[in-house]
Amino acid sequence: MQSNILIIGGNGMVGKTIARIFKSRNPQHPIFIGGRKPGKTDHDLVIDVTKPDTFQTILDKKIHLIILSVNDKEDYILRFAIENNIDYLDITKPTPDLMRAYDFARTQPVKSRIVFSSGWMGGIVGGLVNTFSNAVDAVQLFVYYSVKDLAGESSAHFMAENVSKPFSMYKNNKPVSVKHFLNSEPFTYSFGIGKRTAYNFDVPDLYILNKIEKIPDVSVKMTYNSKFITWLLGAFQQIRIFNILSLKERKMIFGSSGKGDQSVFDIVITSKNGSKTISLKSAKGQAELTALSAVLHTEELLNSRHENKVYFSHQLHKPEVLLDSLNSYESINIQTRE
Repeated sequence: MQSNILIIGGNGMVGKTIARIFKSRNPQHPIFIGGRKPGKTDHDLVIDVTKPDTFQTILDKKIHLIILSVNDKEDYILRFAIENNIDYLDITKPTPDLMRAYDFARTQPVKSRIVFSSGWMGGIVGGLVNTFSNAVDAVQLFVYYSVKDLAGESSAHFMAENVSKPFSMYKNNKPVSVKHFLNSEPFTYSFGIGKRTAYNFDVPDLYILNKIEKIPDVSVKMTYNSKFITWLLGAFQQIRIFNILSLKERKMIFGSSGKGDQSVFDIVITSKNGSKTISLKSAKGQAELTALSAVLHTEELLNSRHENKVYFSHQLHKPEVLLDSLNSYESINIQTRE
């Protein structure tokens, strides 16, 4: 059956990539693009997430599924989707916004599928963790971020706004307050990257893996492709330079974007019976991987009879099927080692 898909923020980098990948795999489903400015076709809709009076067009076009790829701080689109029984997939929320939106959504009388997919690279980490059949005691996510990668504004703006604010990792099911770019740890990254110094990094998987998947110990650390930049950010945090910089100045620090590079992360999963590391490389970078993840979640919603309720995106998938779907994509390489 044909379904009308709306990508709000579809003119942004990730939104355009979602549209490209989805069209190539699912040409039977019409795609509409929502943005603040008029487009050139009747599939380009004027939708401003800060102005609910622009949402009527969603009903006029009989949209079945909304993919939100732009930050909606007031959750207007989420509320609209719930009120009008429209399936909803959100790939944008930083941890505090995700927690607030999830707490709201699960108290509502939901009659559609409401899916939060804001974890690292489109919310696939939880699914990869669940390929480990034994009870998991700890997960360590190590992110490799390249300043040469083609990146959008949202993650850079989040870092600029939150770099000086504490966030929580989890130890023995208790939150441990930390800050970005502190508590350095050596880690040997996969795919030839080698040994790097990794620092604290806030992603929604911290909350999702502990509170939803009930994993007692969860941490996330990251390194940049440039060892000097990684060291410099750690030094800035150590001597509290970020505290005295303006938001504009912090955005300049984190807002650089290159012409494209690989994106890599390693997940170290530990149980009483041993450990396993799952390593993933996206040769086309983080935008491609995030968009692919969103497309896989969308296909699962379209092709499977998931009941109407609130989900985190990894809960839509059988873990082994998600792993195979990612691994079969031409620019994705996944390695597993015990």
